[in-house]
Amino acid sequence: MLLRKFFRRACAAPLSALISTGLLCSCLVVPCAQAQRAGVAPAGDTPATAGPLAHLSPKLSRRDLAKAMKRVADWQLNRLPAQAQYDWTWAALYTGFMAVPEKVAGDKYRQAALGVSNQLNWQPGPRVMHADDQAIGQTYLGLYMIHKDPKMLDPMKARLDVEMATPDPADPKKPLWWWCDALFMAPPVYADMAAITGDQKYLTFMDHEWEITTNLLYDHEKHLYFRDASYLDKHEKNGEPLFWSRGNGWVMGGIVRVLKELPADSPLRPKFIALLKEMSAEMLSIQGKDGLWRPGLLDPDSYPLPEISGSAFITYALAYGVNEGILDRATYWPAVQKAWAGMLTHVYADGRLGSIQPVGAAPGAFTETTSYCYGVGAYLLAGSEIYRTAK
Repeated sequence: MLLRKFFRRACAAPLSALISTGLLCSCLVVPCAQAQRAGVAPAGDTPATAGPLAHLSPKLSRRDLAKAMKRVADWQLNRLPAQAQYDWTWAALYTGFMAVPEKVAGDKYRQAALGVSNQLNWQPGPRVMHADDQAIGQTYLGLYMIHKDPKMLDPMKARLDVEMATPDPADPKKPLWWWCDALFMAPPVYADMAAITGDQKYLTFMDHEWEITTNLLYDHEKHLYFRDASYLDKHEKNGEPLFWSRGNGWVMGGIVRVLKELPADSPLRPKFIALLKEMSAEMLSIQGKDGLWRPGLLDPDSYPLPEISGSAFITYALAYGVNEGILDRATYWPAVQKAWAGMLTHVYADGRLGSIQPVGAAPGAFTETTSYCYGVGAYLLAGSEIYRTAK
């Protein structure tokens, strides 16, 4: 009922009203029909039908991980829209598809990403200076690294080159990447491009813009990012600053995606490693008893449900940190196990992944059955990273 009210309201209200009330974020407005295609659960689902995978071993065996990933990936794969989508919501899903290991039917999901990319003619979204429209580049460049076909590279390279040639915005409170989620969408594309071309200019630009965003939005005491400058003075009911779990999860995912492509001797590595350590320590300290994180990170009592898309990205980053020796395994791997087990309780028998907040800019309303494709992408990234060192 709440979800139906949300869509009726979203379809009827002016876009400016939706943005101002937080129903939709200003970085992207998703049309109602498209949002429903993104995987919103039908009204027949009930919370009581979730969790059939929860019996899987907490030791995270590769067999169990593969089963859990394929169940969710196949559900979403069967619901890809006929008309391919380039926007950030779907780009996050494709990134998850690309990460699925070969032994977990990874080629099937990469073929799906290839089909989408061909349909989109390897083009980014139309907005030259917007990270939302560049996130799809992670998929394009990942496929280029496999196939070495220039058509997979050239349009995104042209887009990044134009952006780098454009002066920074004059408003210090609205830099190029003015919302924290953008740090997952655009910086990894620059890191990928640098790895492919060997041209340091892409890393130099990425680092410069990341620093601007961090100087504006990162709280060096809480070790978390505000969603954007409009949230710097907003607080939770308990008086704590408002830090959105999904936004911070996307930042941590962005750190991982950048570190994956930075050369071992890059002078940028220590900074990104230090940031991952700081944020990971904070996330460990506020992890919920169910292994997951609430929409508002510092006031969990105000939020009855965990938020899966943010939790999955956080899990992805923690697992990567452990796998790479950045985070202590004895300290952090139990948190990874607990988080994965928690996510499995939100998988329905048919593979639908629930408890995912709709598009927004801050903690907002959702239900146990609410599902969106970007949450599936984050879940697949987390599962794939855990799979790397599972037995």
